[in-house]
Amino acid sequence: MAMQPITLTSGMRANLVSLQQTNSFMEVTQKRLATGKKVNSALDDPVAYFTAVAHEQRATDLASRKDEMSEAVQLVKAADTGIESIKTLIAAAKSLATSALSADTTAAAATLATQYDEVLDQIDLMVADSGYKGVNLLKAPTDPGSTLTVKFDETGQSSLSLQGFDASAVTGLDLVSSSTSAWVSGGAISTDNIEAAITALDNATITLRTESSKLANNLSIITARQEFTQGMINVLKDGAANLTNADMNEEGANMLMLQTRQALGTTSLSLASQAAQSVLRLF
Repeated sequence: MAMQPITLTSGMRANLVSLQQTNSFMEVTQKRLATGKKVNSALDDPVAYFTAVAHEQRATDLASRKDEMSEAVQLVKAADTGIESIKTLIAAAKSLATSALSADTTAAAATLATQYDEVLDQIDLMVADSGYKGVNLLKAPTDPGSTLTVKFDETGQSSLSLQGFDASAVTGLDLVSSSTSAWVSGGAISTDNIEAAITALDNATITLRTESSKLANNLSIITARQEFTQGMINVLKDGAANLTNADMNEEGANMLMLQTRQALGTTSLSLASQAAQSVLRLF
């Protein structure tokens, strides 16, 4: 004997459909409350989802550029530290040359010349030690590892080239060593050679100040771009959040409303079934 289909009244059917919709809405709301997002996948809102993903990807790319800028800042600081130390050595060399001008004996002048040449050697060593992560802005521009291109945007089209300069004692700063221009010649102190060395030291100081000013300008540019990049990262992340984040207060209110609707729907379904239950009282 075939089972007869169960027939629901129109009121019961309407209440069941309403309860199913309410349960579906509750699942969506619960997911939003759990994740904090109103758009969790492309199925929720394709336009908002993919736009937010693009914002997040660009923010990530810019964050990488910002790290590169931080390294460039350290490179510039390393070069500037080297320049300041070289200026200190130049001041020491000038003090030795000035002392040689007023030396009492040629032996004293020769001793000062030896010390002067040692200071020049130390300048070259300091230049070699002023690099940062394989780049040295105090090396000659023709030397490998003396330049760096700092990229600012995610595509690399916006950039700044940091160009090194030769800060070596003789070939770069044109300092005069006593070995090529003797401070003692023919049994007498050569004041002309010593004064030429002092003039070269003064010119080297001017050159270092100029290069230090260039580094300071580049540092200002990189720092400004760092701040701008961080601002853009914040804007992009806020934009992505505005597209996908849920309003927790609103979702909490929705959940309370849906729970109330569910309770009312269950009560309504019970009332709708009472008409069918009344038939049983006839037996």
